[in-house]
Amino acid sequence: MKSRLRVVLVAAALAVVLPLTGCVTAFLPKQAPATSSPVKEKVAAELTPFYSQVLKWSSCEKGAFQCTQATAPLDWKHPADGSIKLALIRHVASGDRLGSLLVNPGGPGASGYSFIADSLDYAVDAKLKSQYDVVGFDPRGVNRSSAVKCYPNPSDMDAFLYDITPGKIGSDAWLAAQNAASKKFGEACLEHTGKLLGFVDTVSAARDLDLLRAILGDKKLNYLGYSYGTLLGSTYAELYPKKTGRLVFDGVVDPATTDFDVTSVQAQGFENALRAYIADCLTGKDCPFSGSGTKAVNSAMGEVRALLDSLNASPLRAKDGRQLGSSTMFNAIILPLYSRSNWSALTELFTDVMNGEADFAFQLADSYNDRKPNGSYADNQTEAFIAINCLDYKTDGSQATLRSQAQQLAKLAPVFGPQMAYGDTCSQWPIPSTRERGPIAAKDSAPILVVGTTNDPATPYQWAVNVSKELANAQLVTYEGEGHTAYNKSNACVNNTVDDFLLHGKVPTSDPHC
Repeated sequence: MKSRLRVVLVAAALAVVLPLTGCVTAFLPKQAPATSSPVKEKVAAELTPFYSQVLKWSSCEKGAFQCTQATAPLDWKHPADGSIKLALIRHVASGDRLGSLLVNPGGPGASGYSFIADSLDYAVDAKLKSQYDVVGFDPRGVNRSSAVKCYPNPSDMDAFLYDITPGKIGSDAWLAAQNAASKKFGEACLEHTGKLLGFVDTVSAARDLDLLRAILGDKKLNYLGYSYGTLLGSTYAELYPKKTGRLVFDGVVDPATTDFDVTSVQAQGFENALRAYIADCLTGKDCPFSGSGTKAVNSAMGEVRALLDSLNASPLRAKDGRQLGSSTMFNAIILPLYSRSNWSALTELFTDVMNGEADFAFQLADSYNDRKPNGSYADNQTEAFIAINCLDYKTDGSQATLRSQAQQLAKLAPVFGPQMAYGDTCSQWPIPSTRERGPIAAKDSAPILVVGTTNDPATPYQWAVNVSKELANAQLVTYEGEGHTAYNKSNACVNNTVDDFLLHGKVPTSDPHC
């Protein structure tokens, strides 16, 4: 991979992966005021123009939603130095309105606007749609908001994401080529994005979140964050603990983790998910692997590693001319691992590639990268993902460190560890990291619900346990199952617990172990 962060801090790229997961409701929302009046509260004089703005909403997405733009400071430390635009979309409450519920799908770099517009029924259930204005937003740097831009020509992005670096992985020549590609990418991002590139960090986005709360007219923030959205939410709670309302974090990122902590834990998480898929595959028809029991699972895991190694040595060519190497194949594999409902795609993937066919693998990898069939890219998720993470995580890109970490990863996760080693785009980034990693307590916050899935491959359950202990006022909700994130996609126990909290403020007295 061009970037370790691109693979693993997908933290888990989206709560939505393969399917279009749910339809937008067929009925039109109730009429709502065309403007949102900000709450009256005291802020610094230089912030008053931002906190006093009135949002003007207009019908969008064929009348099913309302959309608007907000204005935020480019640099929160120097608000007079320019401004940025933040894109918002809302589905108006159909019943008795409690206020706004802001939703973030993850990433970083995922579009909250598109998440709500395309997958509202996947994001929230009918109870929440009835009593909340469900608000999606593109954070700074993302998609419809003031956005990170790197390669105007899609062919350059193709080269960055799909080209196979020549040489033996981890060799001096190979690392030099990787670093050159990363440096070129970072320089292009700075050239085409400008000053904004230095201000897309999560702390700045959390300050935007408070601005949105206020100008939506809410005294307290009600928030549902998936995956990376939990890091954004916990950062908000750290900055504005007394302005927290009802916050739910699902698929939790531990703020105290380093970039290598994330890499090693996620390598093991994806490997465990692959093992679970293979065990299930061996019990059904048309499985590309054979045998039964633990021995057969171990053998199949070895086959996957051998397949990745073979693609390094002899890439497969797709009909469009692109060559399938191990990095692209890895992306194709992990995409369906986010949800058990997508495991059938893995069976088709392995069957095709074992038969020398590369087209379906590219279809999955393109979905992972939001690449359209015509070769263009649907949004700037990849660019924003890297830009945000490079400000949020400090990294040591020395060859000695990378090789030491590669050895550790190979031992911890023999199948996926070698794929998740060596990527180091951020060591070549033109702007240094701005954040020190550490636990967040948010001592004066309202209660926060922390939802963790026991076999989540992207944001491991242990992170939810950690964060539930690190936060001063948190309650853990465990879902015992597979997949990334649990609310509205697991069972009634999780759904009812989250709904009772968001709708009625009911906090479980103990972990319900759903």
